[in-house]
Amino acid sequence: MINIKEDEKLNIKNHSCAHLMAQAVKHLYPEAKFWVGPVIEEGFYYDIDLGDNTLTEEDLPRIEKEMKKIAKDGKRIIRHEISKKEALEQFKDDPYKLDLINRMDEDETVISCYSQGDFTDLCRGPHVESVKELKNFKLLKVSGAYWKGDANNKMLQRIYGICFETPEELENHLKELEEAAQRDHRKIGKDLGIYMMSDLVGRGLPMYLPNGFTLWNLLENYIRNKELDRGYVHVQTPPLGNVELYKTSGHWDHYQESMFPKMEVEGEEFVLRPMNCPHHMVIYGNELHSYRDLPLRIAEIARDCRYEASGALKGIERVRTFCQNDSHIFCTLEQVESEFKGVVDLILECYKELGIHNYRFELSLRDPEDKVKYHPDDKMWDEAENMLREVLNDLKIDYVEKVGEAAFYGPKLDVQVRPAVGNEITLSTCQLDFCLPAKFDLTYVDADGEKKTPVVLHRAVFGSIDRFIAYYLEETKGALPVWLAPTQVKVIPVNPEYQGKYGEKITELLRKNNIRVELDNRNEKLGYRLREAQTKKIPYTLILGDQEKTDKTISYRLFGEKDTTTVSQKDFIKHIQKQIEEKK
Repeated sequence: MINIKEDEKLNIKNHSCAHLMAQAVKHLYPEAKFWVGPVIEEGFYYDIDLGDNTLTEEDLPRIEKEMKKIAKDGKRIIRHEISKKEALEQFKDDPYKLDLINRMDEDETVISCYSQGDFTDLCRGPHVESVKELKNFKLLKVSGAYWKGDANNKMLQRIYGICFETPEELENHLKELEEAAQRDHRKIGKDLGIYMMSDLVGRGLPMYLPNGFTLWNLLENYIRNKELDRGYVHVQTPPLGNVELYKTSGHWDHYQESMFPKMEVEGEEFVLRPMNCPHHMVIYGNELHSYRDLPLRIAEIARDCRYEASGALKGIERVRTFCQNDSHIFCTLEQVESEFKGVVDLILECYKELGIHNYRFELSLRDPEDKVKYHPDDKMWDEAENMLREVLNDLKIDYVEKVGEAAFYGPKLDVQVRPAVGNEITLSTCQLDFCLPAKFDLTYVDADGEKKTPVVLHRAVFGSIDRFIAYYLEETKGALPVWLAPTQVKVIPVNPEYQGKYGEKITELLRKNNIRVELDNRNEKLGYRLREAQTKKIPYTLILGDQEKTDKTISYRLFGEKDTTTVSQKDFIKHIQKQIEEKK
């Protein structure tokens, strides 16, 4: 989807349309008072105090009708400048505008306003020349928003909208929004019973239901087996740590704003861990290492907690607790290239098997001018960044460099994935680190008997499993491949009274062959049960009637299809097992 903020022409048009909407609201609700109406990536919004009136989605068409009436009238939009004193007088009855004006520094500040007919608003601009240019708009939704984003302040009403140059562009965008709504993992997650949220448990703290935990385990076992095949060793570490651990690592100085507050217990200060590298550094330092021990690839499916503002939370894509499929590879300087290549190879192999095709690579570098954010060692940074460049060039991988996006301890490779809808997300990452091993005094004995400091690669293929599930549900619209489907087969006897026992037998047979299966023996109409299986997006639905019972066969229908195929029990089991094994 287009980013309205980054398109100069659409930015101006949408900001102007926010004023058009405010004017229409003022006509319909004369007591309305307005806070701010900025342009955002998805269009615009305006925060409004409507007194005792409460808007719903059903009110939006009425506001749109008034907006079209104003646009048709074709009033020019005129900019004029006034002093702070004049502004205070003009908006004396509007506490929200007075708050904005009073926060301006100097008494002689020149303030710009824009007028269109009977409506005037504070604004820096610019705007279109006339309201008649604002014909192709749509109001999208209404929600609540605290004044200034402070929960202690009054709740205002926020109306969202969007405006385009042509009706065709608007229509195409609305179709994209509908597609996005159908793909939203929050809707799919609810429909398929993947996860739930509860304010009683806490915002941003997902709970995985049986279907979701099945999917979780499948993905966890998938990546763990990939790692075992490549010589990783797995550990388990606690989801909190002493504050001194994070002071040693440097996270306390560089990352504290994203951490939950510390807790004091029996004279010790603890914090919920936001990442796993400090724990893995301590594990490495638990024993002496020789160069013969390296590379040492430590991996963990680890629970982390990070503070996210409530407004930033989104389903399981952005949460306050999540699991990373994390790994830290301890190696010699000479092994960095081969280990880095191994990580890239693992990422590409997983993407191929999971059907992920639309992605690109970013090499995230430090900003040399930022002496606060990044570990102060120019030589280390130059060596690390050049090392990753050389590896990527050797692998003939196209990439772009992003200055100022590195971790505080070293450069990194990020894989940016373009979802079916929405903005890019970072899925996989690999970070090169000379810093943390030195901070924890980690060493190994080289071939000459001298102690040296290892290099560490921080690596995550899925990023977090939570975010990956959100991404994958949206990519597939919840129609997961057979090997990942929580329920792979739904068994439906045509008439439970006559074919119910045969259905039970087939269900047991499939279960014995490690196929995830459910039997629907309810006394409901066949059509109802078939539609429900389709709604749940189960890959295979078995329809068992008298003929199947007599012939000891299976008739199956694939998700999204109407045709039915009849095969022997043995052939069906062989067929679906092949689908699972080949990860079709």
